[in-house]
Amino acid sequence: MAGHSKWAQIKRKKAVTDAKRGALFTKLIKEITVAARQGGGDPDGNPRLRTAIDTAKAANMPNDNIERAIKKGTGELEGVSYEEATYEGYGPGGAAIMVQVTTDNLNRTVAAIRHAFSKNGGSLGEPNSVAWLFDKQGQLWVDASRFPEDTAMEAALEAGAEDMATEGDQHVITTQPTELHVVRDALVAKGIEVAQAEIALIPRTSVRVEGKDAEQLLKLMDALEDHEDVSKVFSNFDIDAETLAAVGG
Repeated sequence: MAGHSKWAQIKRKKAVTDAKRGALFTKLIKEITVAARQGGGDPDGNPRLRTAIDTAKAANMPNDNIERAIKKGTGELEGVSYEEATYEGYGPGGAAIMVQVTTDNLNRTVAAIRHAFSKNGGSLGEPNSVAWLFDKQGQLWVDASRFPEDTAMEAALEAGAEDMATEGDQHVITTQPTELHVVRDALVAKGIEVAQAEIALIPRTSVRVEGKDAEQLLKLMDALEDHEDVSKVFSNFDIDAETLAAVGG
């Protein structure tokens, strides 16, 4: 779990600093649009939309982009009709992988996902082949260099969080999915800035992956996460820090 969590940190930092910001904005716009379509355009009454807006603002997306995406979701503006799906599979070294997509063409997307798996030593599985290895939880990320561990831990637990772990330069706080925004609001009220909050699939156990398998697995993860229709990728791999830094850096 720690390995995949570290990989998530690397990907998040890259997304807001390199040329992939445009692709990130495209994914965020899709998420805002779908969230607004399913739950309405008021973020106060739509937790998923609120999470999407918070994530978009953290990535410095202009407010005009956010507003247009909401209006496309509610039907006030004409927009593309998106579908959501989750694909499951195994990567090199036996790592379980969950891929969440948002797309206007499921046939095109599943073909691309299958190709990414096969090209990088993995295989796409049947529904529920690996889903049982993951639990849905809320996750919040707090900058450990700005907020001491004791301070963040106390505030998180008082707010109703289930746990907190410090991984590198981030505190990772876990909650029940329904408590994500309650905990976030409580942290912000105490002056603790939340860098990111999301509903994540957390692996129950981890699989150690090393050597060439580790390198190929991370290439697969990169290929999946870089696809414009892929919204999130989760895995249960544990890879040493040197390999993560070398491939992710």
